[in-house]
Amino acid sequence: MTLEEAQKTVDTWITTTGVRYFNELTNMAILTEEVGEVARLIARQYGEQSFKESDKGRELADELADVLFVVICLANQTGVDLTEALTRNLAKKTQRDSQRHKENEKLRMRNDAALNEE
Repeated sequence: MTLEEAQKTVDTWITTTGVRYFNELTNMAILTEEVGEVARLIARQYGEQSFKESDKGRELADELADVLFVVICLANQTGVDLTEALTRNLAKKTQRDSQRHKENEKLRMRNDAALNEE
């Protein structure tokens, strides 16, 4: 599914199943909540926190999909073409960061350590 298809699919779902979009402020609050759920799960799966009973059955893919869904809702209701926006954003990052990450000693040290472990 392309970003364009995803935006159309979410719009169809909202207008048929969801009745209408929540307003932008509500969706922003929902997005914050969903990102928090991703953070909670990552802290438990990859961090040092232990799982609680209420965490059982949660999957990272599903939580990330919740975030993506709300981002698409916000894009749709504010007139943002995500394909165009992502294309422009990647061009900006490429121009701005073409050497910055390659020259980042911290990234090289971590990458070298990972290669030495293999």
